Amino acid sequence: MIKFATSFLRDDNGASAAEYALILAIVGTGIAIAAVNLGGSITTAMNEAGDCIESPPAAGATTANC
Repeated sequence: MIKFATSFLRDDNGASAAEYALILAIVGTGIAIAAVNLGGSITTAMNEAGDCIESPPAAGATTANC
């Protein structure tokens, strides 16, 4: 057990800084894409809600957006 621990601590085969930077870039790109898509969805929802507030549907009428 002790030999395993010392050999594990001396092992230099871990990921280098360049590999961590690549992983960070990939994850960051995914987060940015998700944020842009989510922002577009929120904008659409807010515009539809604003339209319903500005001109509400007639009593008893059903619309897809309101």
